[in-house]
Amino acid sequence: MEWGLREDLRDCVVAAAPYGGPIGGCCPLSPLPEPGAVRRILSLLWKSGRLVHLGWTAGEDLLCIQEDGTVLVYNLFCEFKRHFSMGNEVLQNHVLEAQVFHTEFGTGVAILTGALRFSLATNIDDLKLRRLPEVPGLQKPPACWAVLSQDRVTVVLLAVGQELFLLDNTSCSVVSPPGLSPSAGPFLHMAVSFTHRHLALFSDSGTVWMGTASLKEKFCEFNTGIRSPPRQMVWCTRPRSRQRAVVLAWERQLMVVGNSSECIRFVLDEDSHLVPELDGVRILSRTCHEFLHEIPEASQEIFRIASMAPGALLLEAQKEYEAASFGKCFLDKFPPEGFVRMCQDLRVLNAIRDYQIGIPLTFTQYKQLTIEVLLDRLVLRRLYPLAIRICEFLRLPEMQGVSRILAHWACYKVQQKDKSDEEVAQAINQKLGDTAGISYSDIATRAYDCGRAELAIKVAQGNELNRGSFFMTLQNQPVALSLYRQVGTPKTPEHPKAALRTPKTRIEGRVAALQNALDEFYKAKNDFAAKGGAGDTRAGTGRGWGHEGWDLSLHDTVATLILDGHHKRAEQLYRDFRIPDKRYWWLKINALATRGDWEEMEKFSKSKKSPIGYLPFVEVAVKHHNRYEAKKYAPRVPPEQRVRAFVLVGDLEQAAEAAIERKSEAEMSLVLARCSAGTDGALAEKLNRARAQLLKK
Repeated sequence: MEWGLREDLRDCVVAAAPYGGPIGGCCPLSPLPEPGAVRRILSLLWKSGRLVHLGWTAGEDLLCIQEDGTVLVYNLFCEFKRHFSMGNEVLQNHVLEAQVFHTEFGTGVAILTGALRFSLATNIDDLKLRRLPEVPGLQKPPACWAVLSQDRVTVVLLAVGQELFLLDNTSCSVVSPPGLSPSAGPFLHMAVSFTHRHLALFSDSGTVWMGTASLKEKFCEFNTGIRSPPRQMVWCTRPRSRQRAVVLAWERQLMVVGNSSECIRFVLDEDSHLVPELDGVRILSRTCHEFLHEIPEASQEIFRIASMAPGALLLEAQKEYEAASFGKCFLDKFPPEGFVRMCQDLRVLNAIRDYQIGIPLTFTQYKQLTIEVLLDRLVLRRLYPLAIRICEFLRLPEMQGVSRILAHWACYKVQQKDKSDEEVAQAINQKLGDTAGISYSDIATRAYDCGRAELAIKVAQGNELNRGSFFMTLQNQPVALSLYRQVGTPKTPEHPKAALRTPKTRIEGRVAALQNALDEFYKAKNDFAAKGGAGDTRAGTGRGWGHEGWDLSLHDTVATLILDGHHKRAEQLYRDFRIPDKRYWWLKINALATRGDWEEMEKFSKSKKSPIGYLPFVEVAVKHHNRYEAKKYAPRVPPEQRVRAFVLVGDLEQAAEAAIERKSEAEMSLVLARCSAGTDGALAEKLNRARAQLLKK
């Protein structure tokens, strides 16, 4: 580990994302160099409220839970994304303890408040807060508690003395672990397995009970001989393994216990933090990052003395010959595809495990995660060259591999403010060229969303084949369309510039200069410029705008008035200068969103039928990180745009229903691309069935 951490981990709040993900933490004396496994070290000086807990989402965003119930969300690069609150009850009573958990519904947050009540949200992307029932007679915080997912219902299990209470949506019930020894005392610690299927309990007698999370079956019990509670207790089990084990950590000592009369002990050189994974446990310390896991049966067969297993024979053959591939010649009818694929997978794993990349993924995790998700994570870390090399090495289809990554790279480039528009456009055109599957209009749209309209035009002009779709995009972006007409068409005379260079104190002179420019435009039969000049001239004789508006265009003046809350003045300009309805609606919703006046935006949307439709309302709200408001407008979007709207607000269920109802393969594919393998399996299967039926026809 190269993070140069000076404090002991026991003095830090630490969290690591699953599947070899990034590490985040906060120390009381100085900020822990946070998100970034091993090499990618970034830091953030914490200046907000008191931090209670850290956790990671499935999409590798860092959740920082404060004492007042506010949850701040940061991306991998310590860039603030958004925040949300866990409700007034949490705000009033503060957060005592918190946990971040993952279920099929998404990433959730559970809170224990100062009133000794539990509140939770099962999916932070679709925030619905639940306050769980009260625990009778609870006078102080429980010794331990955990979040369980049972039959698609999220519940909380807590220990008070020797009793276990299960809290669901409506009730609090007492439960008992089967077969628990009478000598076992009060419970001090509990651990839920990575898959939520197994549960471990530690009592003050030093006994560890292991069984199913449903508390219907007992696996085993083990007496550790240590009565003090461990600092951490996590499961260490491979999928489909018959060996179930739990790892307990005390002061610089690890103990692995299972269904055996003996245990395995490890003495550590420094304080460590345990991170449960699908097939083992990551062990973090100031200097090392290790992985503890069960030795697979195949490996045992290979290295067992006098073993005659095929793997053992192959190992012996490898010792005799220069290449392991020569060993397969000794097997009859051996299909080479599996061997080649395994070699490819191992090379990919070796590449991402390199300390400069820092994604310590196991083979089991890699297969569960899929290559597509791994590529997305490399792109998220902006490791574009490695992602492209992996695509080329695995010979992935263009749309699945290189083209998609190059498009991500281009969208990232347009956000870099340290380069000029010309430099960025040239770099994008040189790198992408006419690569199949690249949508220049999408890149141009991203540039426009970042406030770089001129760059959007330059990018779109660099690829003639996609200019049609770019112009379709401009039709829905009146400000960008106006700018394109100014920048992308032959230059008009300098008269307007001369008028604006007239001193501010000589308003009459500026109006006269504008009138001269207007006359020249009429002579040149430039109707577009003449109409614009007429607007500026009328603005010059307008009422009560003061001198401060003279250096702004008409549109910027309207937007500024709305931002300042002067809606009646903006309406007056809209009527006086006959601003087109579509253009005015775009100006107003963008300004209201920037101002954060969501109530006024909703009122405006209902004032009359929107001339621009309601998808722009969704897009603008999402752009300003307010999916709650965006969801209000999604049902009002016409059917042909509804899938895009529901995808934007993160409602994949509704998006899938709309795509299936429209029988659109392209829209089904769009929703499928957003589905997560871990949490949206059922939805993806439903979409695949519908798409298969559609293709049959």
